[in-house]
Amino acid sequence: MSEELTLTILGGVDKDGVSEPIRSVEVSKGEIVGIVGPTGSGKSTLIDDIEQLAQGDTSTGRSILINGEKPDARTRVDPRKKLVAQLSQNMHFLADMNVEDFLQMHARSRGKDEGLAEKVIELANTLTGEPIAPHHPLTVLSGGQSRSLMTADIAVISDSPVVLIDEIENAGIKKQEALELLAGEGKIVVVVTHDPVLALMASRRIVIRNGAMVDIITTSPDEQDVCNKIAEVDNWLMSLRETIRRGDLVEDVA
Repeated sequence: MSEELTLTILGGVDKDGVSEPIRSVEVSKGEIVGIVGPTGSGKSTLIDDIEQLAQGDTSTGRSILINGEKPDARTRVDPRKKLVAQLSQNMHFLADMNVEDFLQMHARSRGKDEGLAEKVIELANTLTGEPIAPHHPLTVLSGGQSRSLMTADIAVISDSPVVLIDEIENAGIKKQEALELLAGEGKIVVVVTHDPVLALMASRRIVIRNGAMVDIITTSPDEQDVCNKIAEVDNWLMSLRETIRRGDLVEDVA
Protein backbone atom coordinates (compact mmCIF):
# COMPACT_ATOMS: atom_id res chain seq x y z
CA MET A 1 0.00 0.00 0.00
CA SER A 2 1.30 3.42 -0.95
CA GLU A 3 2.90 5.61 1.70
CA GLU A 4 0.67 8.43 0.46
CA LEU A 5 -2.57 6.53 0.93
CA THR A 6 -5.79 8.46 0.30
CA LEU A 7 -9.41 7.43 0.53
CA THR A 8 -11.87 9.35 -1.65
CA ILE A 9 -15.65 9.23 -1.27
CA LEU A 10 -17.48 10.27 -4.44
CA GLY A 11 -21.03 11.47 -3.74
CA GLY A 12 -24.14 9.67 -4.86
CA VAL A 13 -27.77 10.39 -4.02
CA ASP A 14 -29.86 10.93 -0.88
CA LYS A 15 -32.88 8.88 0.23
CA ASP A 16 -35.05 10.72 -2.31
CA GLY A 17 -32.68 10.10 -5.20
CA VAL A 18 -31.40 13.70 -5.23
CA SER A 19 -27.66 14.26 -5.76
CA GLU A 20 -25.66 14.80 -2.58
CA PRO A 21 -24.46 18.39 -2.10
CA ILE A 22 -20.97 17.14 -1.23
CA ARG A 23 -19.59 15.48 -4.35
CA SER A 24 -16.15 14.43 -3.12
CA VAL A 25 -14.31 13.94 0.18
CA GLU A 26 -10.64 12.94 0.32
CA VAL A 27 -9.08 11.57 3.52
CA SER A 28 -5.34 11.00 4.06
CA LYS A 29 -3.47 8.50 6.25
CA GLY A 30 -3.23 9.44 9.91
CA GLU A 31 -6.38 11.57 9.67
CA ILE A 32 -9.46 11.18 11.87
CA VAL A 33 -12.74 12.12 10.20
CA GLY A 34 -16.08 12.13 12.02
CA ILE A 35 -19.51 11.34 10.62
CA VAL A 36 -22.32 13.13 12.43
CA GLY A 37 -26.05 13.58 11.98
CA PRO A 38 -29.43 12.69 13.47
CA THR A 39 -30.39 9.10 14.24
CA GLY A 40 -31.52 7.41 11.03
CA SER A 41 -29.88 9.99 8.80
CA GLY A 42 -27.64 7.47 7.03
CA LYS A 43 -24.34 7.62 8.93
CA SER A 44 -23.89 3.85 9.11
CA THR A 45 -24.83 3.57 5.44
CA LEU A 46 -21.86 5.78 4.58
CA ILE A 47 -19.39 3.57 6.43
CA ASP A 48 -21.03 0.52 4.85
CA ASP A 49 -20.22 2.07 1.45
CA ILE A 50 -16.61 2.53 2.54
CA GLU A 51 -16.37 -1.01 3.97
CA GLN A 52 -17.67 -2.47 0.69
CA LEU A 53 -15.48 -0.15 -1.42
CA ALA A 54 -18.70 0.70 -3.26
CA GLN A 55 -18.52 1.38 -6.97
CA GLY A 56 -21.91 2.89 -7.66
CA ASP A 57 -23.48 -0.49 -6.85
CA THR A 58 -25.15 0.32 -3.53
CA SER A 59 -28.42 2.14 -2.81
CA THR A 60 -26.55 5.46 -2.45
CA GLY A 61 -24.73 5.28 -5.78
CA ARG A 62 -21.48 6.36 -4.09
CA SER A 63 -18.03 5.27 -5.26
CA ILE A 64 -14.88 4.80 -3.19
CA LEU A 65 -11.42 5.41 -4.61
CA ILE A 66 -8.08 4.34 -3.15
CA ASN A 67 -5.20 6.62 -4.10
CA GLY A 68 -7.51 8.20 -6.66
CA GLU A 69 -8.29 4.93 -8.44
CA LYS A 70 -11.03 2.33 -8.38
CA PRO A 71 -9.94 -0.75 -6.38
CA ASP A 72 -9.77 -3.89 -8.50
CA ALA A 73 -12.37 -6.63 -8.07
CA ARG A 74 -10.01 -8.90 -6.13
CA THR A 75 -9.28 -6.21 -3.58
CA ARG A 76 -13.01 -5.88 -2.92
CA VAL A 77 -13.62 -9.59 -2.23
CA ASP A 78 -10.32 -11.19 -1.14
CA PRO A 79 -10.05 -11.13 2.71
CA ARG A 80 -6.25 -11.31 2.42
CA LYS A 81 -6.28 -7.98 0.60
CA LYS A 82 -8.87 -6.35 2.84
CA LEU A 83 -8.23 -2.61 3.09
CA VAL A 84 -10.85 -1.86 5.72
CA ALA A 85 -11.17 -2.97 9.35
CA GLN A 86 -14.31 -2.21 11.35
CA LEU A 87 -14.72 -1.65 15.10
CA SER A 88 -18.26 -1.49 16.46
CA GLN A 89 -19.92 -1.05 19.82
CA ASN A 90 -21.38 -4.57 19.71
CA MET A 91 -18.30 -6.78 19.47
CA HIS A 92 -17.70 -10.16 21.10
CA PHE A 93 -15.44 -13.10 20.26
CA LEU A 94 -16.79 -16.55 19.42
CA ALA A 95 -13.45 -18.37 18.91
CA ASP A 96 -12.67 -21.03 21.53
CA MET A 97 -9.05 -20.00 22.25
CA ASN A 98 -7.17 -17.73 24.59
CA VAL A 99 -6.03 -14.19 23.89
CA GLU A 100 -2.38 -15.05 23.20
CA ASP A 101 -3.17 -17.96 20.85
CA PHE A 102 -5.61 -15.80 18.87
CA LEU A 103 -3.13 -12.96 18.45
CA GLN A 104 -0.29 -15.29 17.49
CA MET A 105 -2.53 -16.97 14.91
CA HIS A 106 -3.46 -13.57 13.47
CA ALA A 107 0.20 -12.54 13.32
CA ARG A 108 1.11 -15.78 11.50
CA SER A 109 -1.70 -15.27 8.99
CA ARG A 110 -0.28 -11.82 8.22
CA GLY A 111 3.29 -13.14 7.95
CA LYS A 112 4.33 -11.22 11.06
CA ASP A 113 6.26 -12.03 14.22
CA GLU A 114 4.18 -13.91 16.82
CA GLY A 115 5.94 -11.82 19.46
CA LEU A 116 3.68 -8.91 18.47
CA ALA A 117 0.98 -10.57 20.60
CA GLU A 118 2.70 -9.26 23.72
CA LYS A 119 2.71 -5.70 22.36
CA VAL A 120 -0.99 -5.92 21.44
CA ILE A 121 -1.97 -7.05 24.95
CA GLU A 122 0.18 -4.32 26.50
CA LEU A 123 -1.49 -1.65 24.34
CA ALA A 124 -4.96 -3.07 24.92
CA ASN A 125 -4.44 -2.76 28.67
CA THR A 126 -3.84 0.98 28.27
CA LEU A 127 -7.32 1.31 26.73
CA THR A 128 -9.40 -0.54 29.32
CA GLY A 129 -9.67 -0.53 33.10
CA GLU A 130 -10.25 -4.30 33.09
CA PRO A 131 -6.86 -6.05 32.71
CA ILE A 132 -6.45 -8.53 29.86
CA ALA A 133 -4.09 -11.48 30.39
CA PRO A 134 -2.62 -13.74 27.68
CA HIS A 135 -4.34 -16.81 29.17
CA HIS A 136 -7.83 -15.27 29.27
CA PRO A 137 -10.32 -17.11 27.01
CA LEU A 138 -11.66 -14.81 24.31
CA THR A 139 -15.23 -15.78 25.12
CA VAL A 140 -15.08 -14.42 28.69
CA LEU A 141 -13.82 -10.95 27.73
CA SER A 142 -16.19 -8.09 28.43
CA GLY A 143 -17.33 -5.76 25.67
CA GLY A 144 -14.77 -3.14 26.73
CA GLN A 145 -11.96 -5.69 26.84
CA SER A 146 -12.92 -7.08 23.43
CA ARG A 147 -12.96 -3.65 21.79
CA SER A 148 -9.70 -2.65 23.46
CA LEU A 149 -8.04 -5.85 22.25
CA MET A 150 -9.30 -5.42 18.69
CA THR A 151 -8.25 -1.76 18.60
CA ALA A 152 -4.70 -2.71 19.58
CA ASP A 153 -4.75 -5.68 17.18
CA ILE A 154 -5.83 -3.44 14.29
CA ALA A 155 -3.10 -0.93 15.16
CA VAL A 156 -0.25 -3.45 15.47
CA ILE A 157 -1.00 -6.58 13.45
CA SER A 158 -3.66 -5.74 10.89
CA ASP A 159 -2.54 -4.52 7.46
CA SER A 160 -5.86 -2.77 6.84
CA PRO A 161 -5.03 0.93 6.35
CA VAL A 162 -8.62 2.15 6.87
CA VAL A 163 -10.46 1.77 10.19
CA LEU A 164 -14.21 2.37 10.50
CA ILE A 165 -15.57 2.95 14.01
CA ASP A 166 -19.32 2.85 14.60
CA GLU A 167 -20.46 4.55 17.82
CA ILE A 168 -18.08 3.35 20.56
CA GLU A 169 -18.94 6.15 23.00
CA ASN A 170 -20.47 3.73 25.53
CA ALA A 171 -18.14 0.85 24.81
CA GLY A 172 -16.08 0.70 28.04
CA ILE A 173 -12.92 1.82 26.25
CA LYS A 174 -10.72 4.91 26.52
CA LYS A 175 -12.04 6.50 23.35
CA GLN A 176 -9.52 9.29 22.85
CA GLU A 177 -6.54 7.02 23.39
CA ALA A 178 -8.01 4.46 20.98
CA LEU A 179 -8.41 7.00 18.17
CA GLU A 180 -4.99 8.52 18.82
CA LEU A 181 -3.39 5.06 18.75
CA LEU A 182 -4.92 4.17 15.39
CA ALA A 183 -4.19 7.53 13.78
CA GLY A 184 -0.65 7.44 15.19
CA GLU A 185 -0.08 4.15 13.38
CA GLY A 186 -0.93 5.90 10.10
CA LYS A 187 -4.45 4.51 9.77
CA ILE A 188 -7.25 6.47 8.14
CA VAL A 189 -9.87 6.60 10.89
CA VAL A 190 -13.53 7.27 10.08
CA VAL A 191 -15.75 7.42 13.17
CA VAL A 192 -19.56 7.57 13.38
CA THR A 193 -20.42 9.31 16.63
CA HIS A 194 -22.79 11.42 18.69
CA ASP A 195 -20.03 11.92 21.28
CA PRO A 196 -18.76 15.53 21.36
CA VAL A 197 -15.25 14.43 22.39
CA LEU A 198 -14.86 12.06 19.45
CA ALA A 199 -16.53 14.45 17.00
CA LEU A 200 -14.26 17.33 17.99
CA MET A 201 -11.14 15.13 18.01
CA ALA A 202 -11.64 14.69 14.28
CA SER A 203 -9.92 17.13 11.95
CA ARG A 204 -13.17 17.33 9.97
CA ARG A 205 -16.69 15.99 10.33
CA ILE A 206 -19.06 15.03 7.56
CA VAL A 207 -22.66 16.05 8.25
CA ILE A 208 -25.32 13.58 7.09
CA ARG A 209 -28.99 14.40 6.56
CA ASN A 210 -31.63 12.35 4.75
CA GLY A 211 -28.96 9.94 3.54
CA ALA A 212 -26.76 12.67 2.02
CA MET A 213 -23.42 14.29 2.79
CA VAL A 214 -24.62 17.89 3.16
CA ASP A 215 -21.64 19.64 4.76
CA ILE A 216 -18.03 19.22 5.87
CA ILE A 217 -16.96 21.12 8.99
CA THR A 218 -13.30 21.67 9.78
CA THR A 219 -12.66 21.58 13.53
CA SER A 220 -11.72 25.09 14.67
CA PRO A 221 -9.15 26.00 17.37
CA ASP A 222 -12.03 27.06 19.64
CA GLU A 223 -13.67 23.67 19.15
CA GLN A 224 -10.37 21.96 19.96
CA ASP A 225 -10.24 23.89 23.25
CA VAL A 226 -13.79 22.78 24.03
CA CYS A 227 -12.79 19.20 23.20
CA ASN A 228 -9.91 19.34 25.69
CA LYS A 229 -12.19 20.59 28.46
CA ILE A 230 -14.84 17.96 27.79
CA ALA A 231 -12.17 15.27 27.62
CA GLU A 232 -11.03 16.06 31.15
CA VAL A 233 -14.56 15.49 32.44
CA ASP A 234 -14.93 12.36 30.29
CA ASN A 235 -11.70 10.87 31.67
CA TRP A 236 -12.83 11.63 35.23
CA LEU A 237 -16.14 9.87 34.61
CA MET A 238 -14.37 6.78 33.25
CA SER A 239 -12.08 6.74 36.30
CA LEU A 240 -15.15 7.01 38.52
CA ARG A 241 -16.78 4.08 36.73
CA GLU A 242 -13.69 1.95 37.32
CA THR A 243 -13.65 2.89 41.02
CA ILE A 244 -17.26 1.79 41.40
CA ARG A 245 -16.65 -1.38 39.37
CA ARG A 246 -13.83 -2.38 41.74
CA GLY A 247 -16.16 -1.90 44.68
CA ASP A 248 -14.12 0.97 46.12
CA LEU A 249 -15.49 4.04 47.83
CA VAL A 250 -15.78 7.22 45.79
CA GLU A 251 -13.83 10.04 47.40
CA ASP A 252 -15.45 13.43 47.92
CA VAL A 253 -14.30 15.62 45.02
CA ALA A 254 -16.56 18.58 45.69
